[in-house]
Amino acid sequence: MLTKLEFRNFKRFESATVELGQPVVLAGPNNMGKTTALQALTLWDIGLRTWLAKRGPEKEEPEKRSGVVINRTYLIALPVPSAILLWKDLHVRESGRREGKPTTENVRIEIEVSGIVSGKEWTCGLEFDYANEESFYCRPLRIGNGKESRRMPVTDEAARQRIVYLPPMSGLADREFVKQAGEISVLIGQGQTAQVLRNLCYNLYVNEKGKWEELLIKMESLFGVRLQFPKLAPARSEISLSYRDPDGEELDVSCAGRGLQQALLLLVYLYGNPGSVLLLDEPDAHLEILRQRQIFNLLTDVAGAQGSQIIAASHSEVVLNEAASRGKVIAFVGRPHAINDRGSQVLKALTEIGFDQYYLAEQKGWVIYLEDTTDLDVLKAFAGTLGHEAYQHLDTPFFHAVTTNLPQRARDHFYGLREGKNDLAGVAIFDRLDKQLQSVGELVELMWNRREIENYFCREDVLLAYARADQPEDLFGLAERDRRVNVMRESIREVSQALVTLGKPDPWSPDIKSSDEFLDPLFREFSKKLGVPLVLRKNEYWKLVKYVPKEAVDFEVREKLDAVVRVALQAHPAR
Repeated sequence: MLTKLEFRNFKRFESATVELGQPVVLAGPNNMGKTTALQALTLWDIGLRTWLAKRGPEKEEPEKRSGVVINRTYLIALPVPSAILLWKDLHVRESGRREGKPTTENVRIEIEVSGIVSGKEWTCGLEFDYANEESFYCRPLRIGNGKESRRMPVTDEAARQRIVYLPPMSGLADREFVKQAGEISVLIGQGQTAQVLRNLCYNLYVNEKGKWEELLIKMESLFGVRLQFPKLAPARSEISLSYRDPDGEELDVSCAGRGLQQALLLLVYLYGNPGSVLLLDEPDAHLEILRQRQIFNLLTDVAGAQGSQIIAASHSEVVLNEAASRGKVIAFVGRPHAINDRGSQVLKALTEIGFDQYYLAEQKGWVIYLEDTTDLDVLKAFAGTLGHEAYQHLDTPFFHAVTTNLPQRARDHFYGLREGKNDLAGVAIFDRLDKQLQSVGELVELMWNRREIENYFCREDVLLAYARADQPEDLFGLAERDRRVNVMRESIREVSQALVTLGKPDPWSPDIKSSDEFLDPLFREFSKKLGVPLVLRKNEYWKLVKYVPKEAVDFEVREKLDAVVRVALQAHPAR
């Protein structure tokens, strides 16, 4: 079993360490390095196989043997158009000076893999030197930093490891012809798994009939279908594979749902590769939630019975929770690290938080949680009115909406982000709640004493000031201003009376939901009486803030803005 992977200067990583186990699931948003880790293991395996094939088992120290050449075309499981794309930032040479003279040194990809076999621990490291677009060199890694340091031996335990890679299921072809083992491997490496599914099934049926029968039983228990044995038409070298559905009708496997095809691919690949380390990229693809749990647990059980190890990359919360209880979850946010708490809010957050969120966390260093964007606009407007320092921090913040006004939603998101940026600062401002907020923690939690933020500018003088605004200083403008003010007074009176009839609080009460219960009907009535389209919509109510006199702004608003500044000043954005 593999226990640890370390790699340097490979693709997007300068360095990374990944703890492994049985099973282990790599979790995190897209473009955070999960597949890169699988590819690092694959490259190590290619390098190891090439070294053993060209240099043979250890008969002399690796130092005395030159590196072996690996052609780009050998990279079946991580195809790239140019070998340089394997190096971080395409950086393969490093210039410097030594004793006053310019020097150039190679930047090497280094991959170390550790494991345990029959209670014996082993480590095998390889380094890769760029040669040209089509090739690079591989040799065992040095033990230590000096040029005179010995190189790691390639142990028998490392040589016995067999690593196989399986990408997600692609669209199944309607016909499939016999393929040789090498071609099957190439197509799988290219992600064209659907072109070899029938071949995999046929090979298992011919070579391992007992395992084929086991596979039939498991597929029937999962999907209620009975696979038929694969048939070869020698004249056409064509393989056919069918199944009987619950009604007894025989159908070609291409007629099956993508989930059934995906499950069949996973199982036949697992049965066909006993004693291997199986790298599975999104094995839950195309599977509904119930099947995800069943198949992950089934794969784990079959792997255990076959002496195989599963290392999978997944976005599924179901798979993450199962892995947390049965194996190990590695979060790929920030530096890869283990999370093994099944109930962890981090596990839940990892399935919901996108790469863009982690990027903003890195760039801004702090995050603010509000109910929606209108709350942000109102806060910014108040900061502008007061000339408050918070204005510059609220101009382009990392903002996340908590539309349900549930503190736990903000906490899950925040602490999920902190898995990637552990010094992230945060502030959450909620509408009034009937429960206490957390008084300690990295996330500062606040709430309004009034029902919602709109209550802090919903005032009669503000509404009248809005009504008389933006009218020219001529006779017509003055007349229109008076008309608008009178219409606003009349609208306020009528909507206020309606609230009394409905048993609602009065418009200026701290307990009314100002936006929905008062301002919405008020501006509908105001616009109707003026005979114009709706003059102000809910997402524009923040514009009323400028009519609040500076001295009339509630002290509570200043408190919230002060808190925003304190949190923003704690930020450590990426430079």
